[in-house]
Amino acid sequence: MTAASAFELDCGGLRVAGLRAGKRGGLKVLALHGWLDNAASFLPLAEHLPSLDLAMIDLPGHGLSDHQPLTTPYTTPNAIVQTLAIADALGWDRFVLLGHSMGAAIASMVAAVAGERVLGLVSIEALGGLSAPADETVQRLRSYVDAMLKLDAKKLRLFPDLAAPVRARMMVNQLSEASARLLVERGVQAVDGGWTWRSDPRLMLPTAVRMTDEQVCDVVSSIQCPVQVIYATPAQAYFPEPQRSRRASLLRDGRLHTLPGHHHVHMDQAAEVAAVIEGFIAGLPDAD
Repeated sequence: MTAASAFELDCGGLRVAGLRAGKRGGLKVLALHGWLDNAASFLPLAEHLPSLDLAMIDLPGHGLSDHQPLTTPYTTPNAIVQTLAIADALGWDRFVLLGHSMGAAIASMVAAVAGERVLGLVSIEALGGLSAPADETVQRLRSYVDAMLKLDAKKLRLFPDLAAPVRARMMVNQLSEASARLLVERGVQAVDGGWTWRSDPRLMLPTAVRMTDEQVCDVVSSIQCPVQVIYATPAQAYFPEPQRSRRASLLRDGRLHTLPGHHHVHMDQAAEVAAVIEGFIAGLPDAD
C-alpha cells in the first residue's frame, strides 16, 4: 500500500483528520468518503494515482475526526460548508473533488453551490443526494425524533477483537478482507473488553429530511464543471436504474463509466477505477 502522511486541520474549532498521498505540487484532489467509512477508503486508489496531491479526509463524526457538537446535526448544508472550510484550511483555492457514495453526494452539492472553486468532480456510486417523495416528510421527521430521543439508551457494540468488525464489513459491503481491514483499523477504538466503532452514533439515526428527486435533479443540472461519474453494476437498491443514469444525463459536461463490481468498487478494483480517473483528469482544462 502506498505511503500516506497523517494530518489534522482546525476547521472552526472542529478537528478534522486525514491522510495525504501523492505529489505535493500536483493537481489538488480532495477526497470525501462514504457513510461510516473514513479516509482509508481511498488508499487503494492513491497507490495508482501518484502524480496527484491527494488529501483524503475523515469527515466529521468519522474516523479520527471530531464528532459534531451535540447542538450541530449532520446535514447536507453543514457538510457543504465544512468541505469548503477543509479546503480553506488546506490552503486550496481551486481543486478537484473525488467522492464515493455519501461523499460523492456531498461533492455534487459543493460543485453545484461553489462551482468557481471546483475544477472537476469524480463521483463514484452516487450523484446528488438520496431523495424521497414529499409525502414521506412527516414520517421521516417522526422516525428521526423518536430515534434521537432513544439514542442515549443505546450501547455501543463491543467487538472482542478486530477480526469481528472486519468480518462485519466484509458481509455488509461485499468487501475483500484487505479493504475491510483498512476501513476497520481507522474506524475503531480500543476500550475495556475489546473494540468499538469510533464513528458518532448519531450517524445511525434516520435521515430527518431528504430532498425530492426533482430538487436533487436541479442540483445535478446546475453543476458546471466537468464530471466523471463511475457506477458499479449491478446498481444498488438505494440508487437504482433508471434513476442513476437519468441523473448522469442531466450533467452539462459529464461522462459516465460503468464496470462490474460492488459498492466499494474503488477499493477492490482500484486499478481500473484509477485508470478512468487518470483519463478524466488528463482532459481537464486546468490540469497542467
